[in-house]
Amino acid sequence: MTTTPARPEGLSAYIAVTAAYWAFMLTDGALRMLVLLHFHTLGFSPVQLAYLFILYEVAGMATNLGAGWIAARFGLTTTLYAGLGLQVLALLALAQLDPGWSIGMSVVFVMVVQGASGVAKDLAKMSSKSAVKLLAPKDDNGLFRWVAILTGSKNAVKGLGFLLGAALLALFGFAWAVLGMAVILFAILLTVLFAMPPGLPKGRKGTKFSEIFSRSRNVNWLSAARVFLFGARDVWFVVGIPIYFYAVLSDGSEAGNRATFFLIGTFMALWIILYGAVQAAAPRLLRARQRSEADLIRAARRWAMGLSSVPAALTLLAMLANGPEPWLTVTLVVGLLVFGALFAVNSSLHSYLILAFTQAERVTMDVGFYYMANAGGRLLGTLLSGLTYQIGGLPLMLGTATAMVALSALAAGRLDPHLRAG
Repeated sequence: MTTTPARPEGLSAYIAVTAAYWAFMLTDGALRMLVLLHFHTLGFSPVQLAYLFILYEVAGMATNLGAGWIAARFGLTTTLYAGLGLQVLALLALAQLDPGWSIGMSVVFVMVVQGASGVAKDLAKMSSKSAVKLLAPKDDNGLFRWVAILTGSKNAVKGLGFLLGAALLALFGFAWAVLGMAVILFAILLTVLFAMPPGLPKGRKGTKFSEIFSRSRNVNWLSAARVFLFGARDVWFVVGIPIYFYAVLSDGSEAGNRATFFLIGTFMALWIILYGAVQAAAPRLLRARQRSEADLIRAARRWAMGLSSVPAALTLLAMLANGPEPWLTVTLVVGLLVFGALFAVNSSLHSYLILAFTQAERVTMDVGFYYMANAGGRLLGTLLSGLTYQIGGLPLMLGTATAMVALSALAAGRLDPHLRAG
């Protein structure tokens, strides 16, 4: 098969977009870990911790719909720069948090700031993912390879962000950590503003806001599958597992808390880095060059069903355990890493398929709609993470994840391999 190489200006734009997205996701991962661990040590319950991230996900849902239209109307660089700039402002605002405030006031303040960060994240994400559709080479699975590299590397960087956040909290405290990240991200924004090469479209003046809703059967079913896939991840990832590990590992002393921060941050970082590495390798693991798009569509359901077996097994073991036994903790670490590898293949398939299903002229709107569903799944998982862990502990939390992966597989099974993009 003959490969159509990427245009030099297209490749340069892809590299610039990827670098900007890396910088953003490093601060995004660090901020999530900072907020979770800092407020847990202040005595917040699992449900209160979940509240801190609710507006982040709600804002993401609304942002993706509007951002798709804004990018189609005003250009992808506009939404990319807006996302980076808004994240800088959110970090600066969070540094103003006063330890003397009541828990209620602190929750409201952090929810609002996290909401702004959620808007920023989805502006940057939608811009970056849409750019791949427009810049990738057209032959030899160039689209799958480029989107796998972007998503895989992004998640590896976000994993480093989890570790960075835990380390900054332990070494410098909350306020100095977020201020330092704001300064670094602002410097990167300035660099991207002056160094961005040509290659991305400037927008279409006649784009109607009503076009944001997809009329494609495959886009809609894939979006439904995405809701439950990411809900299944975040139902344990956001609150439950970090708090469980904190309860198991910390002895309550200040030194013990610091060590526990590093251990939890290290696990979360390794999970995300593994996830990113497998995502980047997904085209090779799936032998995408030898397979048709229709075959990859059918593979989405099979991989989701395989993924559901992992939380199902962990749920059973959690039910059989007599409390937080050491063997259960070790099993959870291993099992969740396996979950991460299988989850990465599922996620990479979804990220490729959404770009394959859409046409170039409405890519930002279909991608925005799809990532609205992604944010909806994260919102659902975030809510259930604190709630299920507080009500039923590990068994209920992991059982909920199992059910959600099964629902994702059912939605993926509704994809039609014979429908054309559009």
